[in-house]
Amino acid sequence: MTTAPKVVQTLDCKGLLCPVPIIKLSKAVKAVQVGEVIEMLATDPGSVPDMEAFQRQTGHEIVSRDRQGEVFRFLVRKTK
Repeated sequence: MTTAPKVVQTLDCKGLLCPVPIIKLSKAVKAVQVGEVIEMLATDPGSVPDMEAFQRQTGHEIVSRDRQGEVFRFLVRKTK
């Protein structure tokens, strides 16, 4: 059984449209240490492909992704 990663910061981006959640995440990632995990909550369905692109472009790891009703939840680990 794996334990859930410890989240050091939660970004509440509910109600914000692309690309605002990604911009907020990019800024937040710069402020945390390598290996730390940020949780991002978003309601924009566009956040799913945006996060995939973010992972490809930055190399930061999407540890988990799920959806609860209208809210998409991403856990992102800073890798470098």
